[in-house]
Amino acid sequence: MSELKKGSKKLLNAWAFYDWANSVYTLTIASSIFPIFYSALFLTEIKKVTAFGYEFKSTALITFVTAFTFLVVAVLSPILSGIADYVGNKKNFMKFFCYVGSVGCIGLYWFSIEPDRIHLSLLFYFMGLIGYWGSLVFYNSYLPDIAFEEQQDSISAKGFSMGYFGSVLLLIINLVMVMSQETGEDKMQMMRYSFITVGIWWALFSQYTFYILPKGSSSGHKVTKSIIFNGFKELKGVWNQLKQNLRLKRYLYAFFVFSMAVQTIMLVAVYFGEEEIAWGSDEAKTTGLISSILVIQLVAILGAFLTSRASSKFGNIKTLIAVNFIWMALCFYAYFMKSPMEFYIAASLVGLVMGGIQSLARSTYSKFLPDTEDTTSYFSFYDVAEKIGIVIGMLIYGFIDQITGSMRNSILFLFVFFLLGIVLLFRIPKKDL
Repeated sequence: MSELKKGSKKLLNAWAFYDWANSVYTLTIASSIFPIFYSALFLTEIKKVTAFGYEFKSTALITFVTAFTFLVVAVLSPILSGIADYVGNKKNFMKFFCYVGSVGCIGLYWFSIEPDRIHLSLLFYFMGLIGYWGSLVFYNSYLPDIAFEEQQDSISAKGFSMGYFGSVLLLIINLVMVMSQETGEDKMQMMRYSFITVGIWWALFSQYTFYILPKGSSSGHKVTKSIIFNGFKELKGVWNQLKQNLRLKRYLYAFFVFSMAVQTIMLVAVYFGEEEIAWGSDEAKTTGLISSILVIQLVAILGAFLTSRASSKFGNIKTLIAVNFIWMALCFYAYFMKSPMEFYIAASLVGLVMGGIQSLARSTYSKFLPDTEDTTSYFSFYDVAEKIGIVIGMLIYGFIDQITGSMRNSILFLFVFFLLGIVLLFRIPKKDL
């Protein structure tokens, strides 16, 4: 088919539809059913697991593996984006990571904490995570290529909203599958089947996006050894250009800090709820945690649009400052909450600010970019900053959890990151945005 023009409705919708395809990973695997499944594998009060020759607290192990995965993504992103920019085929790289993630999700069907299977199990978890975030490097870089500046806030929000709708739909199906069973063993089996549904959904629905999105500007070049590390040179070039763009540079400092805290909370929220909240019974815990995630997703749809409206009225930076204040208050509140109702309240507030801060952070960065056709390098820099921030956030969170034995101490520490993020956002030069 002929390549669609920048700003066309069909092209924008096809781009946003990838959120519908891949967001099922973040909801079912990263945020809800897998954390519940993982915690249920440990039958004793003292949840310990041996891996890589060490004994870990169960939640600390999955936190450290997650941090390692993001470190790999941070290292690979500039290499792959440099190659993609050189040969002009970033869609192929996006496809590759999509399929790696899909296979990883399906592989979680065989997840086990038994000593002879724990490492293969963690490999499948690693594949799902690296597939999701790796594909986002190239997905995000398409935004300024397919949308004009005045379209970017709304289409970014639309993408997140489509993701919430799609992921909630599949989660409801998965929830029905799990709750239709009587015994805990049968419920666990249905959770395993839900991982397969995520992998199939992700690979299947991404096909429309891949069909419509342009491949990229083909240069006819082949990958050679000399350009493998070209991405790092591009990152260095972006960093040098930031010296002449104070607004973008200071925004990235702020983004690095508050994104570190946001992404960490999103990745550990259900583990926190499973371990720290008094649910009363295992069945109430499963239902309560999944219901909380559904609440977060549904409220996040509203949150994304409200944040987009607020940014158009008050400006992106002022809106981000306000949202960070809410996140900071949530960390303080989470330290003291113990009952399911308190957890539901926190889930509602998290949903309200979760979608908003993600979509607005992405579109704000896109707006701050200088006039350039090299969007892949700039978004690679953005993604590397985000991933390194997550690595630091998850390592700190896991270390505090492992040492103190309580995730409450970890979540309270994230208060500091939001406070620092607010300070840094205030330092961004004021312009009309």
